[in-house]
Amino acid sequence: MELTGAEIFVECLKAEGVDTVFGYPGGAVLYIYDALYKAQNEINHILARHEQGAVHAAEGYAKSTNKPGVVLVTSGPGATNAVTGIADAYMDSVPLVVFTGQVPRALIGNDAFQEVDIVGITRPCVKHNFLVTRLEDLAPTIKKAFYIASTGRPGPVLVDIPKDITQMTGEFSYPSEISIRSYNPTVKGNKRQVRRAIDLVLEAKRPMLYTGGGVILAGAAKELTEFTRLTGFPITNTLMGLGGYPATDPQFVGMLGMHGTFEANHAMHDSDLIVAIGARFDDRVTGNIEKFCPYAKIIHVDIDPATISKNVKVDVPIVGDVKNVLADLIEELRGRKQGVDPQQITDWWKQINEWRKTNCLSYNQQMDGPILAQYVVDKLWEVTGGDAFVTSDVGQHQMWAAQFYKFDQPNRWINSGGLGTMGFGLPAAMGVQIAHPDATVACISGDGSIQMCIQELATCLQYRLPIKIITLNNGYLGMVRQWQEFFYQKRYSMSYMEALPDFVKLAEAYGHVGMRIEKPGDVEGALREAMAMKDRLVFMDFITSAENNVYPMVPAGAGHNEMILV
Repeated sequence: MELTGAEIFVECLKAEGVDTVFGYPGGAVLYIYDALYKAQNEINHILARHEQGAVHAAEGYAKSTNKPGVVLVTSGPGATNAVTGIADAYMDSVPLVVFTGQVPRALIGNDAFQEVDIVGITRPCVKHNFLVTRLEDLAPTIKKAFYIASTGRPGPVLVDIPKDITQMTGEFSYPSEISIRSYNPTVKGNKRQVRRAIDLVLEAKRPMLYTGGGVILAGAAKELTEFTRLTGFPITNTLMGLGGYPATDPQFVGMLGMHGTFEANHAMHDSDLIVAIGARFDDRVTGNIEKFCPYAKIIHVDIDPATISKNVKVDVPIVGDVKNVLADLIEELRGRKQGVDPQQITDWWKQINEWRKTNCLSYNQQMDGPILAQYVVDKLWEVTGGDAFVTSDVGQHQMWAAQFYKFDQPNRWINSGGLGTMGFGLPAAMGVQIAHPDATVACISGDGSIQMCIQELATCLQYRLPIKIITLNNGYLGMVRQWQEFFYQKRYSMSYMEALPDFVKLAEAYGHVGMRIEKPGDVEGALREAMAMKDRLVFMDFITSAENNVYPMVPAGAGHNEMILV
């Protein structure tokens, strides 16, 4: 049948089962927006207030559902405004398909109004990108984009569509499947490598399971839990892997890394076997690589062969989908005549429990003193029963959220890990709330981060999104201030926020409920009151201690077992 390019675009989205698009219109995409208007009963469009917010919202949608997030923005500044979100998704392996408008083909290269080479700009921070130059290529390109974004190691794919393509008419047919000769991700692990891995598992005296965001992305939490309990090994999660294994389970020793627990980091350092699953040995985990896990043999399971031995040399690489490889590891372990002998690691567990006695996450909330951020997060976990979706921005509040909100389920912890993007939390919470309209969604932010994308409060009002914002307001760019205290002799250069808005009035100006909480004794009551408002966004401004620091902390250049505790 003959359709315009814009109509073909919409039909492709329907064929992919897309129910929500996040975006912002402009001249280069008006034909597409006109086609979306006609299809609004089938595809929901969320109008963000900034293109960065649109991409972060799509990330929140994708991270909480494991379905690709979809973004539509116009050419020029619309496209460049989206780049931060695209780079964020690339670093955290988030499946996104981002459509950008482009000037008509005849004007490309002429410095036309709102023209940028967005394919060139985004090439370093996308999994792949396309410029559509023929109408007949539009549908196959969209099919390829969704396939690439959601298979292998997920990531953002950008499709740049010139305006005249969307106006042209032509026949529409959508490929039922796609084959790309140069792109064939390995999804099944090598059986020989699986057997070698289990040989090491059965020999280990001081083993550790080190798991990351790949477990969440692969939907492999069930398999990870089964494997962990089958081995009896201690397990630690990266920041991005939280929720992949229940945080309240006794085998979980907490998050590892720069702000990981004393027991997790020491156990990693002293281990004789590391089983790394869906993790990439990034610098926030390893500390000084020369000092990382000096006694351990390393098994590394990842779908992306480029991550294996990239930062840390491993002994047994297994390339494949984490869910499939874990199933194979379980099958191989169950098939052995003798499984893991619990007595073999008894002394190891005794040592770990000794490290646990340090109680590295302890804090002392004085009821007549300032509010401590840890106390707020603790109470949030208690009030929500640990069942909320929690987004965060980046900084001290992010680390406290990771340390004190105990995630027992996957896809509940939505944050910016690799890029560390301030402004991520609020729009990401929008995407989560849209994907899960009946769920409790809390955004933990700071007084600096929340202002980066605060205009999205208008989007929240338009779509009646009852997000609960918990701003830990210490009047500083907290993590910057902490580093300046430790390493720059307390020269607080540009880290103090002297002109903060009245967040209560600001929230009310956007049509929401605002609350200011200044006393520790009011924290729990405020949280319960806010959670009871099921149909309203509530902005809670918690005035917290300005001098509170995140501990433990591994300073730059130190080994991962060389932690500052107080």
